[in-house]
Amino acid sequence: MREVLDKTLARFTELEQLLVDPAVLADSDRMQAVAREHGTIAKMATKYRRFRQLNADIDDANNMLDSGDSELIELAQSELPVLKADREVLWNELLDMTIGGEDANRTSCVLEIRAGTGGDEAALFARDLYEMYRHYCEAQGWKVEILSYNPTELGGFKDMSIGIDGDGCFRHLQFESGGHRVQRVPETEAKGRIHTSAATVAVMAEPEDVEIDLKPEDYRKDTFSSSGPGGQHVNKTMSAVRLTHLETGIVVACQDERSQHKNMAKALRVLKSRLYDLKREQEDKKRSEERKSKIGSGDRSERIRTYNFPENRVTDHRIGLTLYKLDNIIAGNLAVVIDGLLEYERQELRSAFGTFEG
Repeated sequence: MREVLDKTLARFTELEQLLVDPAVLADSDRMQAVAREHGTIAKMATKYRRFRQLNADIDDANNMLDSGDSELIELAQSELPVLKADREVLWNELLDMTIGGEDANRTSCVLEIRAGTGGDEAALFARDLYEMYRHYCEAQGWKVEILSYNPTELGGFKDMSIGIDGDGCFRHLQFESGGHRVQRVPETEAKGRIHTSAATVAVMAEPEDVEIDLKPEDYRKDTFSSSGPGGQHVNKTMSAVRLTHLETGIVVACQDERSQHKNMAKALRVLKSRLYDLKREQEDKKRSEERKSKIGSGDRSERIRTYNFPENRVTDHRIGLTLYKLDNIIAGNLAVVIDGLLEYERQELRSAFGTFEG
């Protein structure tokens, strides 16, 4: 945690200098990117800067206690309780803000949903997850935009990517990454048998342009005509875009918009997020000796949650949370689950770090 805070403050100080750099001021695109990143980390950086100042003030007050000067001792005795109380408040706020590591305070992310085992029923479950997340995000006041989707004839989705923008979106959604399982009687099941299907969710922090330097020569761009389920042409022009990142082989396709330019912009947004996610994953592996959150591994092969419709039950297997209100949760009232995950991680952080003195 100390490393995250120090790194954030160092970057914030660097960005403050860039904001008054004549070369940056003369480049509107770079200026916009720097200002956006500065705004993203400003809250955490300024709190941590204040926290460090409080530590320095507490050290000074402690030195005054040893000064032998009665007036200074009296002053220190009156100031120390206030300084320590203020520090404790700031420390708790910083703990909350660091849930999720360096990306905790990203204000935009990309959420991907992929149907897994279960055929048409898995695709319908993927649609239900999308609706659940969409309603939850809208209730938080966040902006939701469909970036790409691959529909099925029955109204489900083989896969879907959505962009989410809003304060706290990544912090709240980060633990949704993983395997989601549903147990219910499918609409197509005539004998009333319960089937088990699955979908995978990935939540990726969206990087700033300066963090992922993606050049046209780094990927291959292909265009094709958009089509809907059953092969019916939605748009016969070559407006759909497929990007293939040459180094990693990551492929992103977007065909939602009628404009090739808009599809290209969306595809780049998803590709940059996937590349950033891959970069973070590689960095995490290098730091494998560090403490890892039980619920923050982001392992998408891990089954994290079960939605049992006959019992109206949702179970999050990572923290042992079971709620018999699936109807409310699937309708978008996801806060009770997400708040439980955040509180679990908050307590884990407090146990690991205690009171921070430096």
